[in-house]
Amino acid sequence: MKKKKLILPAEVKVCATCSYWDGERLVDGELGLVVISAECAGECMVQEKPSPGLAEVRRQAADCLWEHLAPDAAPGEPGKTSAS
Repeated sequence: MKKKKLILPAEVKVCATCSYWDGERLVDGELGLVVISAECAGECMVQEKPSPGLAEVRRQAADCLWEHLAPDAAPGEPGKTSAS
């Protein structure tokens, strides 16, 4: 049986949509979506602890630094700059 997948808008403030979350996900920057399995878990690199992908930011500790998950711009992509 296949695992259920969830499609989340990147603006939803859960761990799986944070740039500091290290877990299995597929990011579609063009559509602004994040695809995860329903039971996925990863690690919060800020808090250095395990964190489920669907954990709400509002219920996290005060040291939660949720940051919008923005894909890196491709080199030479018009309208975007790259850090050098």
